[in-house]
Amino acid sequence: MCKMLLSVNPEHVDNILSGVKQFEFRKVRCKRDVDSILIYATSPVKLVVGEVEVLEVIEDAPESVWKLTSEFAGVSKSFFDQYYNKNDKAIAYRLGKVEKYLTPLQLSDLGISFAPQSFVYV
Repeated sequence: MCKMLLSVNPEHVDNILSGVKQFEFRKVRCKRDVDSILIYATSPVKLVVGEVEVLEVIEDAPESVWKLTSEFAGVSKSFFDQYYNKNDKAIAYRLGKVEKYLTPLQLSDLGISFAPQSFVYV
């Protein structure tokens, strides 16, 4: 079982935890197959607030990815287009079961000393 820690904006964290956002978009795909994502809510929260199962990874041109994910993207088309501006590849992690931690974790609890720019394997 492989897990990765992702830094996520608190607004998007809330949408993931509530089930509104069922895809997490990235510009770079991790090399390993991951079973779940630990969610690190960035400033001002600065805590690992939960974990979500990864059901599949979609990798294609941004327009193709949007067509597959738009209903449960949890972001607007304009946000999506701005995020992938001038990129020819988009990555979408399809999210499954979400577990919100009753007691959020510090990064140090996981042996991590800094918030990752992209991701870090745990």
